Formats: sequence, structure tokens, C-alpha cells
Amino acid sequence: MAAMNENQNTSTTAAESRPPLTADLSGAELLRWYWTLEELTGLARALGVARHGGKTALTARLAAALDGLPLPADPARRRPASAQLTEPVDGATVIPEGQRCSQVLRRYFLEAIGPGFHFDAFMRDFIAHSPGRTLSEAVAHWHATRPEAAQPREIGEQFAYNRFTSAWHRRNPAGTPAQARAAWHAHRALPRHPGEASDSSGPA
Repeated sequence: MAAMNENQNTSTTAAESRPPLTADLSGAELLRWYWTLEELTGLARALGVARHGGKTALTARLAAALDGLPLPADPARRRPASAQLTEPVDGATVIPEGQRCSQVLRRYFLEAIGPGFHFDAFMRDFIAHSPGRTLSEAVAHWHATRPEAAQPREIGEQFAYNRFTSAWHRRNPAGTPAQARAAWHAHRALPRHPGEASDSSGPA
């Protein structure tokens, strides 16, 4: 019941209706509302704006185009893939520049750490930013970061749908997934507050 009341309250507080997504919209107004990737792609096609780069980049590009501003520069292209570690490896093996979280490393870490090992954010960051360090140092990093890894972590801004529904379920523990989805759609229909990040994921 609490979940249904929240949905009703959210709907009744909507004082504005989302405007049509056309070339007459300003960039600021575009950024005030939630749009699906399909909607943004359609506008980009109509405006002749490049559609690559993901939803966040596309939204920024469209906002600039609507305001007649220079389009944001595309992110630098990835460098060519560098040489990756091959087996056999051991604790003294040095992590090279550009090393990925490969199956070679996974097998080594499963043997060195145990079946509980997985590439979490801490280990991915270590592998990506620690060229010249050894695999034994990576194992030590895994163990040193376990207390922090066990703490609840804030869901990234780019995962707006997951972040919203996680918070919704904490407030409505008896709510159903369908009610959470309905609350998300009601939330998306409202203008965003100043400074609120745009959503780059979640159902359309």
C-alpha cells in the first residue's frame, strides 16, 4: 500500500508535462527531462548529429546542437591493444602497460587466492593502473581491500535505473518489481533537479 501511495503522490506532484522532443527544444530543456536512447537517437538523426558514443555523450552532443554551440569533442580513441601476459605466470611476473583482466590472470588469481576471487572494481583498477607491479603485489592488494569491498557501495551515477530502484526497494521492502518499475517511469516523467545527472541506462 505504501508503494502505491508513493506512486500516486509522485504523479500528482508533476506540475509540468514533458515537452515534445523536437529541434525547437533548447539544450537546457533537453537536459531537464528523461529521454530514452531511442528518442535521442531519433532526434540526432533528424538534426544530423552523430549517434555514437553512448547515451550520455549523445545527450551532451544534442544539447550543444540545439543551442547552436560547438559539439563536444569525441573521446580519444583507444590505443592499439598492447601485448598481454601469457602463461606461465607467477608472483614475480610484472604487469605490463595495457594489461587486461584476462583469463590468464583469472586462473592465476584463483590458484593464488582461492575460489572466492573475482575481478571487482579494486582489482580491475589495480591491473589497469599498476604497470610495473607484480602479480604477488596484486594478490596482496586483493587481501588488503577485502574490508572495504565488503562495505555497501554507492551505485554509479551512470546506472540511474539501478540506483533509483535500489533506493525505492529500501523504502518499500514489500514492493514488487512491477511497482518499482512504475515508480521509475513516474520519476522519469518529472523534470530533473538542477545538477542531477542524466540517466544513461535503465529500461526504455
